Amino acid sequence: MTHPPPFFIELTSLAIGRAAVAALLLVASANCIQASTDASAVCDHVASEASRRTGVPLSVLKAISLTETGRNRGGALRPWPWTVNMEGEGHWFESADEARAYVYREYKRGARSFDVGCFQINYRWHGEAFRSIEEMFDPLANALYAARLLQGLHAEKGDWGRAAGAYHSRTPEFANRYQARFERLFAGLAGTISTEVPDIPDIVAVANGTAGADALPAIIRVNRYPLLQTGAPTGLGSLVPLGNGGTGGSIFAASAPVPAGERNAD
Repeated sequence: MTHPPPFFIELTSLAIGRAAVAALLLVASANCIQASTDASAVCDHVASEASRRTGVPLSVLKAISLTETGRNRGGALRPWPWTVNMEGEGHWFESADEARAYVYREYKRGARSFDVGCFQINYRWHGEAFRSIEEMFDPLANALYAARLLQGLHAEKGDWGRAAGAYHSRTPEFANRYQARFERLFAGLAGTISTEVPDIPDIVAVANGTAGADALPAIIRVNRYPLLQTGAPTGLGSLVPLGNGGTGGSIFAASAPVPAGERNAD
């Protein structure tokens, strides 16, 4: 397997990216914009930032986020950052607090196989890369981790479609099914991707470096995500371990949580 050379993410850059996400939520709240629109925009924004930093195509990241967390809102399929797949069952929460509270409750009862965030990072296989479950929910950290996984898988597989399949599972049956879904969504995004910063003043100011000190987080946390510090993964390549017959628990972009008895067998 060939991997890109190691790299280091600058602390200031990470802080600015997180500030942009925070600004999006704050501006949306202040303007009383519908919560579903706000949350969907968070996934799009962090996908754009992760693409800029890693070189993974934005359309690839957006298609992955839709495949993992997409839900029908207002007649369109949109990603959702407060998505949790708990032991194979998908849940969409209206807020980060609700999603975290649910995961903490399930964790206390012994659950360890669950995926969180815009890119559905799996706690069992990747939790040690983060300082806490809360940090796994951090939209930008979630996106950057996923981008590095995909970067390494692309180096291994040779194209983004097969990389997406491996992101989901190393078992061909499951990987191929996921790849087909990913490629349909990827094709649908063709010509719709914009690299411009969203036209929300606070976010534009942060992204352009013109925001004042108050726009940055009160506490800038040091980046301690190993994969984000050292580039593509050197071992585990997908959301499930090599040879595991599971699916990695993705939600497969259902429009609403599907009862366990009605879900397709993965």
